[in-house]
Amino acid sequence: MGSSSDVEKVDENPYNSNVKRSKLNLTLAALLDDAILSDVPKKPSLSDVETLISFELGSAMRISVLKMDGTSFDVHVMNTATVKDLKLGIKKKVNECEQSEMGHRHISWKHVWGNFCLSYHNEKLLDDDVGLQDYGIRNNSQVHFIPYVMSRSSRRHSRRKKHRFFHGLNKRFTAQ
Repeated sequence: MGSSSDVEKVDENPYNSNVKRSKLNLTLAALLDDAILSDVPKKPSLSDVETLISFELGSAMRISVLKMDGTSFDVHVMNTATVKDLKLGIKKKVNECEQSEMGHRHISWKHVWGNFCLSYHNEKLLDDDVGLQDYGIRNNSQVHFIPYVMSRSSRRHSRRKKHRFFHGLNKRFTAQ
């Protein structure tokens, strides 16, 4: 008969933990390949799982994001989410898709948010701290990307759509 110290030595064996980890990964991969769990990311974080559970319980919403090329994808966020939470969800979803389809690829999100913004029913979602529900966004709503240039001075999106080059020319000609 083995003593309890023999059992502890078996549990400490790194081979057993590697076997357990690989079995867990195989089981997780098999679960994630199920059509019912198709909206779960391939490498889900705890927050991803919590948000999806909340969606099933009705305390989160699915928002469809329409890209400028006409394709769309879904992002799940809590009902209390802000524009910033939606942007983070979009960033995570796009990075995950890019990673799975094309391998490692860097996207400059500073550039994206500096040149584009989200819009819902022709209203620009410019204030990161405003709740999505304040814009009227509910479950199964669709937001879309639109071109929008951020001004350098305020680091906020400008309302003017003229190119910066022309701003300089206008100032030069009016000064003469």
